[in-house]
Amino acid sequence: TITGNFASVIHGLNANHLTDQVIQRSKRMILDTLGVGLLGTSTEVCHKVTQYSKLYSSDISSTVWGHLDFRLPPLYAAFVNGVAVHSMDFDDTWHPATHPSGAVLPAVIAVSEAFPQKKKISGLDLLLAFNVGIEVQGRLLCFSSEARNIPKRY
Repeated sequence: TITGNFASVIHGLNANHLTDQVIQRSKRMILDTLGVGLLGTSTEVCHKVTQYSKLYSSDISSTVWGHLDFRLPPLYAAFVNGVAVHSMDFDDTWHPATHPSGAVLPAVIAVSEAFPQKKKISGLDLLLAFNVGIEVQGRLLCFSSEARNIPKRY
């Protein structure tokens, strides 16, 4: 099936598939996304989702960007940090129109922080996870009939 083939390709990716160019571009995308996300922590919408997310707690927690003393379960940390990135609308884009890093990076960082200290992932593993997330997001977008003519519709 298409889904099975897609899953096989994604599952088969490893750090050896990351070229020097992909690594350099990924680092630039990550730095850009972190900068936009940190700026976005000062927006009203980010403050609202942060307040809402304070309802949730867990033994496992991840960083909420811009808050040294406040952590959330990984799901909610990724949500708040993703909102911070998207609230500025300056994060990276590609065609068809989408903002891939703002959805992927907060999730990858939140999940990576949730690993036990003995099983922490390497920077290269984080880059691989980031690129797999970008690849999945891009391919799903290409599969979408709704996304095909976004520039013409707006």
